[in-house]
Amino acid sequence: MSAHFHQLADAVLAGTPATPEDALAVLRADDAELMSVVAAAARLRRAHFGNAVKVNYLVNLKSGLCQENCNYCSQALGSSAPILKYSWLSEAEALAQAGAGLGGGASRVCLVASGRGPSTRDIDKVVDVVGALKREHPGVEVCACLGLLKEGQAERLKDAGVDAYNHNINTAESHHDAIVQTHTYADRVDTVEKAKGAGISPCSGLIAGLGETDEQLVEALFALRELDSDSIPVNFLMPFDGTPFENTWELSPTRCVKILAMARFVCPDREIRIAGGREMHLRSLQSVALHVANSIFLGDYLTSEGQAAEADLEMIRDSGFVVQGSAEDLAQRAADPVIRRRGAGTDLLPNA
Repeated sequence: MSAHFHQLADAVLAGTPATPEDALAVLRADDAELMSVVAAAARLRRAHFGNAVKVNYLVNLKSGLCQENCNYCSQALGSSAPILKYSWLSEAEALAQAGAGLGGGASRVCLVASGRGPSTRDIDKVVDVVGALKREHPGVEVCACLGLLKEGQAERLKDAGVDAYNHNINTAESHHDAIVQTHTYADRVDTVEKAKGAGISPCSGLIAGLGETDEQLVEALFALRELDSDSIPVNFLMPFDGTPFENTWELSPTRCVKILAMARFVCPDREIRIAGGREMHLRSLQSVALHVANSIFLGDYLTSEGQAAEADLEMIRDSGFVVQGSAEDLAQRAADPVIRRRGAGTDLLPNA
């Protein structure tokens, strides 16, 4: 069976998309074949992203106080999780938080605010933060995650300099109503389409461990492929006390790696990001997962702590990878072959 995964990688590299049956085979691979799965998926990761890891940093602009009832979320209506709750950070506070992440090696800042969706005043606040952030850190990528968008809001964010918009579908359409009832799956897809329509890079992913079946995980990934999501955050359920999913433990480290590998086979040229819950669920296999995924969040998450940023960067280095945009990454790119444009066959003198 191990040869099958390399044959699948050959086919995908040759341009034949993975099928739902292929995805299920990856997800259901025996744990004894885990490293064969990783080796095959790593060929796709290397082909499209080399040995660079994109580092992202979250800034939680507004925490808690959400009127949506997403059962997995510590910020949701009805949650009694003892998280930090606060209204909007000031522009100065937001810049300070973002600057810390960028100083730690991040190249993308994700500005997140809880709630169903932004008001016009909320968009004004984000526009101001984005403008200040771009002035202070030219070249930084900015991703916004503000909930469901109304008409015209994506265009305002695009004009302000927002590069990407995150709105996860979270789970398969067939499972959506079991985890949230205050908005529909179609609402989520509509927001991703609004971002795409405004020329903003769509960022949409999923949460594993919500009681979904194998088939529903596959369904969600193929929906993300159909949505043409440029970056796909793969979250692993963090079962906060005080939420309907407290004490829900469905994931093992090996299953998490296989979920990431499945995402790579289905969406080989898309950014696969190991997102919330990686430390809790991947544990000692985090570095193995980097051979499949090409992106992580640095440091802390929205309402939970991650491992120290220094440990993240050490893990990247120790695994033989480089941080995207770092001096090491740029040096490697500079070492690529330079096509000859002088000497024989041209009007220019040779380099002799």
